[in-house]
Amino acid sequence: MCGIVGAVSTRNIVPVLVEGLKRLEYRGYDSCGVAVHQAGGLRRARGTARVAELQASIAADEVQGSTGIAHTRWATHGAPAVHNAHPHFSSGAGTAVDAPGRIALVHNGIIENHDELRAELKARGYVFASQTDTEVIAHLVDHLYDGDLFEAMQRATLRLKGAYAIAVFCRDEPHRIVGAREGSPLVLGIGTGERAGENFLASDAMALAGVTDQIVYLEEGDVVDLQLGKHWISARQADGTYRPVQRDVRTVQAHTGAAELGPYRHYMQKEIFEQPKAIADTLDAVQQVSPELFGDGAYRVFKDIEQVLILACGTSYYAGTTARYWIESFAGIPAAVEIASEYRYRDSVPNPRTLVVTISQSGETADTLAALKHARALGMTHTLTVCNVASSAMVRECEFAYLTRAGVEIGVASTKAFTTQLVGLFLLSLALAQVRRRLTDEQEATHLKALRHLPVAVQAVLALEPQIIAWSEEFARKENALFLGRGLHYPIALEGALKLKEISYIHAEAYPAGELKHGPLALVTAAMPVVTVAPNDTLLEKLKSNMQEVRARGGELYVFADADTRIESEPGIHVIRMPEHYGPLSPILHVVPLQLLAYHTACARGTDVDKPRNLAKSVTVE
Repeated sequence: MCGIVGAVSTRNIVPVLVEGLKRLEYRGYDSCGVAVHQAGGLRRARGTARVAELQASIAADEVQGSTGIAHTRWATHGAPAVHNAHPHFSSGAGTAVDAPGRIALVHNGIIENHDELRAELKARGYVFASQTDTEVIAHLVDHLYDGDLFEAMQRATLRLKGAYAIAVFCRDEPHRIVGAREGSPLVLGIGTGERAGENFLASDAMALAGVTDQIVYLEEGDVVDLQLGKHWISARQADGTYRPVQRDVRTVQAHTGAAELGPYRHYMQKEIFEQPKAIADTLDAVQQVSPELFGDGAYRVFKDIEQVLILACGTSYYAGTTARYWIESFAGIPAAVEIASEYRYRDSVPNPRTLVVTISQSGETADTLAALKHARALGMTHTLTVCNVASSAMVRECEFAYLTRAGVEIGVASTKAFTTQLVGLFLLSLALAQVRRRLTDEQEATHLKALRHLPVAVQAVLALEPQIIAWSEEFARKENALFLGRGLHYPIALEGALKLKEISYIHAEAYPAGELKHGPLALVTAAMPVVTVAPNDTLLEKLKSNMQEVRARGGELYVFADADTRIESEPGIHVIRMPEHYGPLSPILHVVPLQLLAYHTACARGTDVDKPRNLAKSVTVE
């Protein structure tokens, strides 16, 4: 979470910084700011409004400079307020709190020992103006500075515990920025052509789209020195020293068009309607089911494993929960799904013949990366990720990968990333089944045909939008909702409830429908809509009985039913018919109307759909 942009140039770099912030705003939008080296000193503009308002403030105050850093924040330490907004200045030991010192700094992540460092720096005379852990780093760098910012940053990182991506510059060294990375993504951009000599830092290459496509992905423990026309990278060694290293320069096409809204009202709506294309792109190279879809050598590993462990968070966790049904049904392999943020904090029983599968849209999810490292430390070395970003830490850390080609997803509430994850996981389930000789040629052909038809099937579901809009007008007046599903569709009910709560702020819960009688029925009244996912599968008759339990208590049912379920609209039961039953791929179809229901309910309530309160897109803090 949070976004960083920095640049060293000979021109006014502020427009580049602001444009980069606009592209990163989905990562955090509680506050934002820019700091530049101007007239021999430090100058900044900060605010708790959006980047567009910051841009107006910068223009009015004529904030300009050829060296600068910028940040958009998701609050961790300290409330969203101007004094907590980045960039932070060092005060200088013994100076007034409002007197800018010589250090300007921005930071993503969390410094776990900030209290200890704060006490030490206060004792040395530093005055703190914020409640953030970031200001501690600015004062620490100031304290350690002795004429060489690169050296001061290296010394400072040895004192920091936690996760960070840092960009810092000093009043006394124009045209120089230093960055550091540990547990939070940071990239170096190298200017070419007309921009030769310029160097850039960002937390995501997309922030530099249109500026440079020459990107260096910094590794854990790297400190980078940016100056005009040159840069250096040093890597921290096990003994705490730093050694110069070379990192590969990659050409990265981060297209600006991916972030354009076009004719849609919100990015979330755009991304819901991009799902047919995203699914088709994800399947583009799939001609047959094969372990090699996941990387060279996958057959050997898949043949040897005894179980699957899936690690993920949030929406990706629900994708993994769906995949468990497929893996156990198709491949006959035991599968466990763990919430990544919980997994490494309990005693578990490792099996070295486990395939550890991580799922992440960004590939930088801090909890999932930490859980992956924990699993490997326990001796489970066979790892695979289903991820949307080829250059991400998750892809680099895992032995195998399946890339979901969903494209850039701006809306905080994940939609097309989720459905493409399900496609990748479905293919994984089939590949595992094939290795165990549980997938015949006829079955493979049937599944591939269904996959290829999936974009058309999703397009047909999107045509239900007008009916869903009518439902959303009723939901917008509610404060609670219940979602029900059974079997393979229970995780889809969980995902539907998550979508509704995170963007409309309606309290929503999901349950396996068979659990109604074990407590949740106590909540059912006419004031609580009960959304039911009703495919025509082997659990349909059981589900119908559960629906009758709701009606007997006066509950209002809103049912997404396959055409041949014989569930009819009547007083207290509202039915939208799905275009077709889609067998084991049905979860991918059934989640789409739940996305639309959440989206249109949020629109009816007037919430900020793409940037819901208290949330951000890429969760890079634990």
